[in-house]
Amino acid sequence: MRILVVGAGALGGYFGGRLKEAGRDVTFLVRPRRAEQLAKTGLLVRSPKGDIAIAAPPTVLAENIRAPFDLILLSCKAYDLQAAMDSFAPAVGPSTAILPLLNGMKHMDLLAARFGAPAVLGGQCVISATLDPVGRVLHLNDLHFVSFGEQNGAKSERMAAIAQTFSGAKFDFQLSTTILQEMWEKWAAIASLAGVTCLLRGTVGDIVAAGAGQLPVDSYEEACAIAAANGFAPGESARKRSIGMLTAAGSTFAASMLRDIERGAPIEADHIVGDLLARGGARGGDYPLLHLAYAHLRTYEARRAREKAAPPQR
Repeated sequence: MRILVVGAGALGGYFGGRLKEAGRDVTFLVRPRRAEQLAKTGLLVRSPKGDIAIAAPPTVLAENIRAPFDLILLSCKAYDLQAAMDSFAPAVGPSTAILPLLNGMKHMDLLAARFGAPAVLGGQCVISATLDPVGRVLHLNDLHFVSFGEQNGAKSERMAAIAQTFSGAKFDFQLSTTILQEMWEKWAAIASLAGVTCLLRGTVGDIVAAGAGQLPVDSYEEACAIAAANGFAPGESARKRSIGMLTAAGSTFAASMLRDIERGAPIEADHIVGDLLARGGARGGDYPLLHLAYAHLRTYEARRAREKAAPPQR
């Protein structure tokens, strides 16, 4: 199975690196700067599950793609999705499967509109990873899990082939027959976590220590109501797990969106919180915590855009 990993950042570098480490046929679709860096340093991963060092990993630039791939592993940020689709479009053939690992659901609609719904698998991952200033992938905890499946839950031949390809690579995975349900369950938790930790500028433990531990729970209940209105009410096990994560005393957990805000980077406000509100048919008085969080995130984006547009100070 020929696999095209779109990007070699934190997620693509980690899961693509694990697959390449296991001897799979992996090529990384990268921009020229990252291609030069990988040619010089190799793909380096630092992980509690074992480091990876791949000298001169196979890379390709978008303009040099000449034939379709069997599987496209997509792990870009939502704000890079349009550019990513343009870049990997030449790699999509009649039997190509696209496995996105983004949070939320808007990307599923955009990918289906561009490449056709049958090409798009449901997928999600659980991992904490980042790229350091010299281009190394840093795996920050013990979790490295991918779940994937057909949107209709079918146990297809291509799902079995992907599972066989992932087997033996050093990360956990599950072939799911309820992947859309799982994606909605994660979305409800992630939107709540991102909204509250960004709004209050702290970790879950900080929020609990401030006596505000009910806020993430209330935000999560709003997200669950939207999921339920769309036919994907989170199950009891997912609810228990998410509430536990959102209320853990002493937890250092915070959304990656908070780290992005703290370093002045772009964020996925519309994809993670705005689209959730839109799917809830939200009006002004509905879902007040999610609305407040979304207003905060949009305000950050407006300020960032203004500051980037301002002439440099002399």
